Amino acid sequence: MDISIERAAVEDAPEILALQKAAFRSEAEFYGDFSIEPLAQTRESLVKQFSTHVIWKAVHGNRIVGSVRARCEGDVVSVEKLVVAPEFQGRGIGTLLMRAVESEFGDKTFVLWTGSRSKRNIGLYTKLGYATTGETRKQGNVTLIRLIKSRGR
Repeated sequence: MDISIERAAVEDAPEILALQKAAFRSEAEFYGDFSIEPLAQTRESLVKQFSTHVIWKAVHGNRIVGSVRARCEGDVVSVEKLVVAPEFQGRGIGTLLMRAVESEFGDKTFVLWTGSRSKRNIGLYTKLGYATTGETRKQGNVTLIRLIKSRGR
């Protein structure tokens, strides 16, 4: 499968947002909570994130099939909204996107949050070297767990 990982541009926001909503729909169904932030995010707030985050896209043909964003503050990189089109999940696209984030920021500490019962997500992050910290927070009906990976010097 031919996938390229590229920096996203503001013009990609509508397609990325539609992809995000499609990808997070199964999480919302699983947790019984359609008020989760990825489904509630607006185009305007995503456009604003282009000024505070680095956003990547995975492209197959002329279609965006994955995306991830990251924000660096000092030595900590917050990784947010890793999404892959439902019909492309399980093909390594999430791994490619995460590697792009880690390559961009190098020797930093990477932090992300995911649903505590989202075994597939947790499995991916664990495979990539992330470990749970025991820290949790609630987002609606969802308990999120914090995962961290340090690539420090």
